[in-house]
Amino acid sequence: MQVNEVMTPHTVTLTPEQTLKDAAEIMQRIETGFVPVGQDERLVGTITDRDIVINGIAQGKSTDAAVGEVMSRDVLYVFDDQEVAEVARNMGERQVRRMPVVDRDKRLVGIVSLGDLSTDGDPSAAGVALEQISN
Repeated sequence: MQVNEVMTPHTVTLTPEQTLKDAAEIMQRIETGFVPVGQDERLVGTITDRDIVINGIAQGKSTDAAVGEVMSRDVLYVFDDQEVAEVARNMGERQVRRMPVVDRDKRLVGIVSLGDLSTDGDPSAAGVALEQISN
């Protein structure tokens, strides 16, 4: 089974120029703590609710600070045609619960989470990944 069969198709991104307030509002509206950051149709980072708090608010930044100031630039991603078991292994090794999904042109096409892998993909592989993340 491939990632494109279990991923959540992607519709929302932020730009590095948007504010932390914009990011928080979007996260609240779509009920997530993770949003990819894109520029010129390319994935340039990700921002999490934790990034906003730890790298933003706790560092004295205002809600008007730019997403680019606090986002994670070390972008981990998977390809939409990768096998679910391989992706689960990769997520466990990297200790992440969600990853952006890109096509072979590196355009963002979705998000895959451990929940996607366990519900619609390979529950045993997702379980191993979660065990690695929890350690």
